[in-house]
Amino acid sequence: MRNTTIGFLLAGAAAAALLTGCASETGGSSDEVATEIAAPPPAPPPPPATAQAEQRVAMSAGDYAAAAPPPAMMMAPEPEFRDQYEDVDPNPVKLTSEEPVSTFSIDVDTASYANVRRFLKSGVLPPKDAVRIEEMVNYFDYTYPQPEDGADPFATYVTLAPSPFAEGRQLMQIGIKGRDIDRDARPPVNLTLLVDVSGSMHSDDKLPLAKQALKLMLDQMDPADTISIAVYAGAAGEVLAPTPVSEKRKIYAALENLRAGGSTAGGEGLRLAYSLAEQGLKEDAVNRVMLLTDGDFNVGITDSEQLEDFISRKRESGIYLSVLGFGRGNYNDALMQKLAQSGNGTAAYVDTLSEARKVLADDLGGNLFPIADDVKIQVEFNPARIAEYRLIGYETRMLDRADFNNDKVDAGDIGAGASVTAIYDITPVGSDAAQIDPLRYGDRPAAGGDPSSEYAFVKLRYKPPGEPESILLTHAVTDADKADSLAAAPQWVRFATAVAGFGEMLRGGENLGAGFGWKEIRDLAAGAKGEDEFGYRAEFIELTRLAETAEAQAALNRPAPEQ
Repeated sequence: MRNTTIGFLLAGAAAAALLTGCASETGGSSDEVATEIAAPPPAPPPPPATAQAEQRVAMSAGDYAAAAPPPAMMMAPEPEFRDQYEDVDPNPVKLTSEEPVSTFSIDVDTASYANVRRFLKSGVLPPKDAVRIEEMVNYFDYTYPQPEDGADPFATYVTLAPSPFAEGRQLMQIGIKGRDIDRDARPPVNLTLLVDVSGSMHSDDKLPLAKQALKLMLDQMDPADTISIAVYAGAAGEVLAPTPVSEKRKIYAALENLRAGGSTAGGEGLRLAYSLAEQGLKEDAVNRVMLLTDGDFNVGITDSEQLEDFISRKRESGIYLSVLGFGRGNYNDALMQKLAQSGNGTAAYVDTLSEARKVLADDLGGNLFPIADDVKIQVEFNPARIAEYRLIGYETRMLDRADFNNDKVDAGDIGAGASVTAIYDITPVGSDAAQIDPLRYGDRPAAGGDPSSEYAFVKLRYKPPGEPESILLTHAVTDADKADSLAAAPQWVRFATAVAGFGEMLRGGENLGAGFGWKEIRDLAAGAKGEDEFGYRAEFIELTRLAETAEAQAALNRPAPEQ
């Protein structure tokens, strides 16, 4: 059932989009292609009487595509499910006495939440590897207070509260809030859009949605900002040289001329996009490439390590990379995560116009304007008070202990006004909820441990954008950070806990007690919903119902065990 549901791509308006846009690439060199695409669109032609006439119209318009297929091709079988996700095991429970230090890079990506939502709204559970709990938690704004004026660019909030996941355990939530910037204080932007126009991008939830998303973003940019556009299919082509946003009609015309068709030379497209970004490079500005794709790179440089190395080198020159994913059926989530991490940028997944507005309009500052580079967190737990701990999520962001003080080790960035949340599932010393038996010999709290002292010591390192040396911030976790009950914890703690529990359930619920399930998640979220201007939290609560239904349906569809 999953393959059939996920593979459904073409219906209604999507079929109409195929009639007008889907085709193979045009011939000629990259320069010839660029000249054709950049040209203003001609006056609309009269409706063609046949598919052959429509083919001639498409060619004369100079679109980055050739003819539409004949109507008979519209009934082709639905494509099989080929989404790709990185296979990652959840973080294990660790004994504080053996390994008291936990180190990881921050992650402000949100792609996993939107992608999971897409699965659930299709009536099926997502693959477990599609669920990255940290991205689900960080999808939401927890209204952490802004840093004080004149202080560091971050404010840090730590709360200890009883865990609803299992009796006897606690959750330690670390919230980091980045300082926002006024629109008038924003640095100028040199943005190069790299748009995948290969054949896999033809459906309505891919290239047509990407073009709508970019128009929303343009409305949020300043007239003096510059936009360049490059595309790739079987070959890469320049669509628009660096152009000020004040010339919106010219930019709109370039976007409207994009059509999907051909194979996917993504590596060559990245080379061209960075070349355009270098042409428009501005000092004291945000220089960024934004890739819009379903991640299906199948021509030219396709090896992920080569692509990551190339992007890392360009990152050192001050040009960052962000990735927006679209579509389903052959969505390469694994590749897009790696590229965004290598490029010091964010990865988001856009499944609806509403999500496009959130990513490229409402959250544009956090996704476009960095306030800190290479942000790392290191937590040292006190073995006199904490017996065990487990970091929920961040599996792809784990670092070695020595990496924390090594400024040459890359880590995640935080944009203006953005926040990051991390949650540890911890077991106090003496709790019956301990999951690892103590050793008979030698498993003792570290010498000098004081049960009345700190629970943990949180350290954060960050670099001001473009600076080579990091700055250290610290926070000692004490009884002052402890809530007597989950109900007494701040609203942001309760809602984030519900989202984390949701992610745990989608991954199989192995770390949850028998008394915590869909209803408990729903009740916890509803009680911490608070103000919900755009309805994101209400939608989350509804997703818990869809997940519960999908799980029940999956159970019914499983074959009965053999007798």
